[in-house]
Amino acid sequence: MSSTRTRRTRAALAGGLGLALALSACSGGGDEGGGDGGGDAAADVDCAAYEEYGDLSGKTVSVYASIVEPEAKQQTDSYIPFEECTGATIEYEGSREFEAQLPVRLRAGNPPDIAYIPQPGFLKSIVADFPDSVVPAPEGVVANANEYYTEGWVNYGTVDGTLYATPLGANVKSFVWYSPSAFESAGYEIPTTWDDLISLSEQIVEDGGIPWCAGIGSGEATGWPATDFLEDVVLRTAGPEVYDQWVNHEIPFDDPQIVEALGTAGEILKNPEFVNGGLGDVTSIASTEWVDAGLPILDGTCWMHRAANFYQANWGEGVTVAEDGDVFAFYLPGESEDDKPLLGGGEFVTAFADRPEVAAFHAYLSSPEWANAKAEVTGQGWISANSGLDPELLQSPIDQLSFDLLTDESYTFRFDGSDQMPGAVGTGAFWTELTAWIANDKADDQVLADIEAAWPAS
Repeated sequence: MSSTRTRRTRAALAGGLGLALALSACSGGGDEGGGDGGGDAAADVDCAAYEEYGDLSGKTVSVYASIVEPEAKQQTDSYIPFEECTGATIEYEGSREFEAQLPVRLRAGNPPDIAYIPQPGFLKSIVADFPDSVVPAPEGVVANANEYYTEGWVNYGTVDGTLYATPLGANVKSFVWYSPSAFESAGYEIPTTWDDLISLSEQIVEDGGIPWCAGIGSGEATGWPATDFLEDVVLRTAGPEVYDQWVNHEIPFDDPQIVEALGTAGEILKNPEFVNGGLGDVTSIASTEWVDAGLPILDGTCWMHRAANFYQANWGEGVTVAEDGDVFAFYLPGESEDDKPLLGGGEFVTAFADRPEVAAFHAYLSSPEWANAKAEVTGQGWISANSGLDPELLQSPIDQLSFDLLTDESYTFRFDGSDQMPGAVGTGAFWTELTAWIANDKADDQVLADIEAAWPAS
């Protein structure tokens, strides 16, 4: 994600704070703490899994990231098993100016030992601009990556054939939120193909309802939910290979296949019969804040809302997110039941020092031990694509479903496209032009041509 969108997503997830670790099986001096509102939970840690890292007493590893409080507390709590079992100290610094400041620090010769880079595009630029600063993943990290992550996730941390970064957290964006009880009462079935989804939308209209609600308002980042919507549609109408070509500018932004995809997205987002339930007309999508856009599902004024797993933080207290609860989400279907593209995002661990303690901590962050420790202190609102994560530690049903999709090889994962594009496009023209597409009814081909014109020449 971009730094703007990372902060937005982090804020959305802040409601899902969990329990902290209190360790007793390691060196005996473990901290006890908790996220805001969390309690204490005794959790014995078997240090046998950490013996491969050796004795790191007196060693310090610095970590720099965009993750700030209150989530920074969850991060540091998840390091406690490593610190207790190895004797190392992890010094964590979160910054809201991470993307701007990391290159400054690298140019000044003051890199962190490890940084959490929030998108593959930024990783590529760091490797290109600072090739002598970035450290290729050591053997233990490569082994973990190949064992616990799908090939797609490994590829996103790879530049020119070298693995530099491994996934940290993850999210799934290919979801449609709905009310299970409302669907049951109306006799609606969860669609399993794109055509079924459109047929369901038409049936809801025929029954007197408005099927969709949407909002793309997000302050300076207004427009990003529309880019996610288009990316999901490109994966479904053009396919993953064309999606990759588009994201990497191997085909122009306004390629006919992308024009077709935007038209398909418009069949929902710009259809006055389909939107904007409980909120207004088509143009209201541009002014509705994304955090509020799905809420009309609760009072029955809309039926469906496309949003990522992290939207669960916006439903409010007293709303049960579950398959038999007040709200839940189903997978945004592909063209056929066998066509299973999956859009998502996440962060990547990258090292800038090759000391043994840094390699050890990087290996820990790519291991099931860290993923499980992080899940245990988070409670809900966080997932990993690490297949070694114990799903029983995920307390939210939507987190469990997201993990299942991320680790299911039958789904074809692709990272958020705008996060891989140059900033002038991914967090610039792409956002503003799709906002104009909705707010001003700007023509599909002109919208895409203007984004294409914003792509840097080199």
